[in-house]
Amino acid sequence: MNPETPDGYTRRTVLVTGAAGVAAAALPLAVDAEPVAHDAAAQGPTTDVSLRINGQLHALSIDPRVTLLDLLREQLDLTGSKKGCDHGQCGACTVLVNGRRINSCLTLAVLHEGDQVTTIEGLGEPKKLHPMQAAFVKHDGYQCGYCTPGQICSAVGMLGEMRGGMPSHVTHDLSAPTVFSSEEMRERMSGNICRCAGYPNIIAAIREVAGVAT
Repeated sequence: MNPETPDGYTRRTVLVTGAAGVAAAALPLAVDAEPVAHDAAAQGPTTDVSLRINGQLHALSIDPRVTLLDLLREQLDLTGSKKGCDHGQCGACTVLVNGRRINSCLTLAVLHEGDQVTTIEGLGEPKKLHPMQAAFVKHDGYQCGYCTPGQICSAVGMLGEMRGGMPSHVTHDLSAPTVFSSEEMRERMSGNICRCAGYPNIIAAIREVAGVAT
């Protein structure tokens, strides 16, 4: 079977010219070092941007259309953040930017000049896990594990929001301190989908880190 279409395009052509292909063409200028020489003209229009990712400064020249998710995965090889729906509906791509959780598939990398980005790789290390990572392991808060990085980053961000007094859709008294409850937790984590339905264990892990009895 001829893989080419009548107009000469192939499936590979379509993929390469998509968002992931754009991200793969991003040119690293420097990583806490002197700029690396490159031929930007051969890659089309690019924009210089500096981001501190997991504590390390990255100076990059990137296509202004590339999302933060595709930059992390395709250019910087930080593949913990997952591409699920690519529409901000599943939460698999959740990362922390300046301590706040966001869907990295919905934001352009160039919008985060100077920002502090933390991915699942930057939360902890294999021998020194973040408390939320350790709790997910303890309570078996995953099955296939695909959504787990986003779940963990979202849970860390969510507890930070509650400590900061940020209300949610189900907060009853906006003038009172935010009270941790199952209703609050479920509402705040509703943007992170687990297709394996491991929610009871995820909730148990978050409650432990929050210091609330299960």
